[in-house]
Amino acid sequence: MKAVYFAWVRERVGKADEEISPPANVRDVAGLIAWLSARGEEYAHAFENPRVIRVAIDRAHVKHEAAISGAREIAFFPPMTGG
Repeated sequence: MKAVYFAWVRERVGKADEEISPPANVRDVAGLIAWLSARGEEYAHAFENPRVIRVAIDRAHVKHEAAISGAREIAFFPPMTGG
């Protein structure tokens, strides 16, 4: 699956996107974030407060409990503000 990073998540990870292959025991968004966090300092820094990270699976926003099985693209966003 393709992981896509936006805004400061991208800056902290150091790349805009990448192909990832999480292990079979990673079944939901929360597990994926935990797995990514363990991949190195840059990921740990990007996902240090996972509660604020917004996620979209195949361009549909989802909660952290959402299953990742069959996903082609998972995007990670920081909190957004606007006005």
